Amino acid sequence: MTQKTDPNVKVYTVSLGCPKNRVDTERLLGMLGPSMIPVETVAEANLALINTCGFIQPAIEESINTILEAVQDAADCAKTAGKKPLIAVAGCLVSRFGQDLKDELPEVDIWLSTEEIDLWPAMAADALSTSMDGDAPRRLSTGPGHAYLKISEGCSHNCRFCTIPSIRGPHKSWSVDYLVKEAEQLVKQVPEIIVVGQDSTAYGSDLDSGDDIRQLIQGLSRLSGLEWLRIMYLYPAGLTENLLAFLKDIGKPFLPYFDIPLQHAHPDVLSGMGRPFARNPEKVIERVRKHFPDAALRTTFIVGYPGETEEHFQCLMDFAERTRFHHLGVFPYWPEEGTPAAVMDNQISDEIKNSRRDALMELQKEISREILTEYVGETLPVLIEKPSPEWPGLYVGRTWFQAPEVDGVTYVSAPPEIELKPGSIVEVNIEKTDIYDLSGLV
Repeated sequence: MTQKTDPNVKVYTVSLGCPKNRVDTERLLGMLGPSMIPVETVAEANLALINTCGFIQPAIEESINTILEAVQDAADCAKTAGKKPLIAVAGCLVSRFGQDLKDELPEVDIWLSTEEIDLWPAMAADALSTSMDGDAPRRLSTGPGHAYLKISEGCSHNCRFCTIPSIRGPHKSWSVDYLVKEAEQLVKQVPEIIVVGQDSTAYGSDLDSGDDIRQLIQGLSRLSGLEWLRIMYLYPAGLTENLLAFLKDIGKPFLPYFDIPLQHAHPDVLSGMGRPFARNPEKVIERVRKHFPDAALRTTFIVGYPGETEEHFQCLMDFAERTRFHHLGVFPYWPEEGTPAAVMDNQISDEIKNSRRDALMELQKEISREILTEYVGETLPVLIEKPSPEWPGLYVGRTWFQAPEVDGVTYVSAPPEIELKPGSIVEVNIEKTDIYDLSGLV
């Protein structure tokens, strides 16, 4: 009797780093076709795919450890079950360290660099001896609430601390038609699209068509079923009066949530970083609030950049206190090999970097607490992401000023007779707040 073979391709995936990596993973999984089944462990898989981040040292270490865990799990499978799943390592770590990484990890079966990103599905399908569907939609991994729309690849800025241009290459936009068609498929599954790119405001600057971020947003805003449109990675220089006026006119589904990676506030530090915008970030904030007085602002800061003095840091603290960001991420500077900043004089000790990070985050805790308290008693729209495991009738969601993965959440309690569907948007009466989270009732 001939034993039947399983036609399905079981894939275990880990996507590290930014949402742009997640999109790359989802595109690959979709193109493996309907026979692709996601699984929860390496032991169940025919293919274990690790999409890595190689941006800064902590991300590199996380990527390496994740690869080593998968390699060990695969070796254990070979011993206990007599079969070894293929190990594929993709993404920025591969592009950054290339042959050195391959020499150190001979157990990895497939290497997928970002230079070959268009070939990833074919390379994976070939290794698995299966077919691929080049026209298949992405296989979403974000649940029923939201999906990311990656609008460009790479970056053409020359920030002195950043490895992205050397890893991902120069800025490259996809066409408006291509992206709107992809988004049409996404809104059949989720109510929120989150636009991501290394610099979203630079979208279209490389296209001969003349399309820019305005044409793209206009096309997306017309999609039936799209409830929320959020744009991440808005570089300060690109937030012009014209763009802000355009966004104001667009209205819904655009959310007045502005993710602006400022990185610092003192002109000397910004100049040393080689940041591609005016030396006074306060002007950018004023410009946004002129058009959107109630905007939610998110940013990231780097502390401990070479040459940052106590005066420079105090300027940053004062700026954060005046501006009152809804959300703020703070990262100690990492001297990444191959970047100009890594060989600059006046490097700062780790102790000082961490101390400055902690001080800025303590300040932000109080700001966040105060901002959220102002919403108590209000009714806010909340996108339900999933039921909470804590108790029946409790759900985890996000309101309009909370982006997934990087901001806080809103906990929603519903009476037993009401079941909230993940992916739905409901009106919630805000009852109380924490440092970063809201809680309310339907």
